[in-house]
Amino acid sequence: MNNVPCPICGQEVRSRHAGDALCFPFCSECCRLIDLGRWLGEGYRVPAESEDSVEEDGDTETGIP
Repeated sequence: MNNVPCPICGQEVRSRHAGDALCFPFCSECCRLIDLGRWLGEGYRVPAESEDSVEEDGDTETGIP
């Protein structure tokens, strides 16, 4: 049995089997709902490149630098 940290609060969660805990990998329903709220509120984002930086790298249509 390994313990993993809850992604929201950092409290250790037992990870014997992912199906054993309804909230896994979170420590509680509260942390699971906080994470859901962040997803729905677009709190998690992947930074996108600006169009200016793509044009500086080379020809965007052919990919030739």
